[in-house]
Amino acid sequence: MDSLTPKRLVELQTHANDVRQGIVRSLLAAGSGHSAGSLDMADVFTALYFHVLRHDPANPEWPERDRLLLSCGHIAPVRYSAMAYAGYFPVEELLTLRRFGTRLQGHPERVSLPGLETTSGPLGEGLAQGTGMALAAKMDGKDGRVYVVTSDAEHQCGLHFEAMMTAPKFKLDNLTCIVDRNFIQIDGSTEDVMPLEPLADKYRAFNWDVHECDGNDISAFIETEARARRIAGKPHVIIAHTVPGKGVSFMEGDYLWHGKPPKADEAAAALRELTAGREALTAHV
Repeated sequence: MDSLTPKRLVELQTHANDVRQGIVRSLLAAGSGHSAGSLDMADVFTALYFHVLRHDPANPEWPERDRLLLSCGHIAPVRYSAMAYAGYFPVEELLTLRRFGTRLQGHPERVSLPGLETTSGPLGEGLAQGTGMALAAKMDGKDGRVYVVTSDAEHQCGLHFEAMMTAPKFKLDNLTCIVDRNFIQIDGSTEDVMPLEPLADKYRAFNWDVHECDGNDISAFIETEARARRIAGKPHVIIAHTVPGKGVSFMEGDYLWHGKPPKADEAAAALRELTAGREALTAHV
């Protein structure tokens, strides 16, 4: 699991491209939703669903599965798209995003869609939920792992810091917090709105096992996760440095795409760009 063959890496990059196209199509169909964070986490979610997680799309309640929590529920399009391409539900269902009665609510709703571990919406709660799940797994003697995806701006929430104190107390080395460190939130840069740095040092001060990587490099993320799971006695955090809107050139790095979907012409341009990228990838398989 630690290193990838060139062929396997291209397979995963192709999956990530599919996931991004699913995000764009679902956001266009919905006419609302969050583009930047969804697109920038496509590589991490692809790595998780197609390589890292122990899970079974045909049996979402499998007791021995790893748990994946999405604390920053507003980037649900990336989770839905990754789940669809992994086999949890038909890809065509992505076009129901945010419609009345859909299983694909604007924020994940656990009771609606098998495969979701929690309902999320209020920011900053996911790490506390994941800490409880990881502690329960330890108490039950289960070896499943718990992964919690958080946004960087969630680190402005008090409950998150309570969980940061609690997880090391119980030596929860079966817990991994993944930070989508894209440096934006809805009103601008995190460092302008409420500075977070030095973020890694804050986790170290709370006695976490700390790692940083390029979150848009699938190989780097997988190697970092494998390195982290070998460290015993501490919870792990992977600060994944990502580019907002990654994969669509006119969205990349622009915080204005944080909570905005593409219009029809913008979605068409994005899909042309992604399709060209996918063709370039598959030409080398």
